[in-house]
Amino acid sequence: MNTLDLAKEGPVIPVIVINRVEDAVPMAEALLEGGIKVLEVTLRTSCALAGMEAIAKAVPEAILGSGTVRNNKDAQASKDAGCKFAVSPGYTSELGQFARQIGLPLLPGVSTGSEIMMANADDYYFLKLFPAVAVGGINLLKGFAGPFGDVKFCPTGGVTVESAPQFLSLPNVVVCGGTWLTPADAVARGDWAHITKLAKEASAIKPA
Repeated sequence: MNTLDLAKEGPVIPVIVINRVEDAVPMAEALLEGGIKVLEVTLRTSCALAGMEAIAKAVPEAILGSGTVRNNKDAQASKDAGCKFAVSPGYTSELGQFARQIGLPLLPGVSTGSEIMMANADDYYFLKLFPAVAVGGINLLKGFAGPFGDVKFCPTGGVTVESAPQFLSLPNVVVCGGTWLTPADAVARGDWAHITKLAKEASAIKPA
């Protein structure tokens, strides 16, 4: 799989934090019901890998990815858990090369021109701008369009359902990462219908 293919599945990739393993499968099913097929589960909690394994087994139609992948150990654990791709908050050549070696497609995180050039040197041209809004958001992406005309981005971090259309209207943005699809309070109370509603709204987002 080419990570750029992820953008063909819809305008938003949810960035998910799992605090209880038992939430993983119903959350994934709720997102899928709302039209969201690509799921990024972050390695930010102790039960994240167990949640990934549960989704990989019970919801095989989901395109499951691992987020917050920072090193080779994270990448290998993600692959072993059944993930089909990985997303990193930054980029190192070691991680980029290892991910390719184990056959785990990587969406590397960048926030500067130097990081983009480092990723390009290892033949990565679809990148996550992170944390998107904090580092300059739409204006920064417009600035990158000139010198990096062959690079496509997935802005993540601070993107909202309201701002996503503006990001998606940029020629170098193909998909957005969104944390708003799985709000912690809705997950905590098991309100999967609300998450399906948010997923349907996100699936319907069009460039401004």
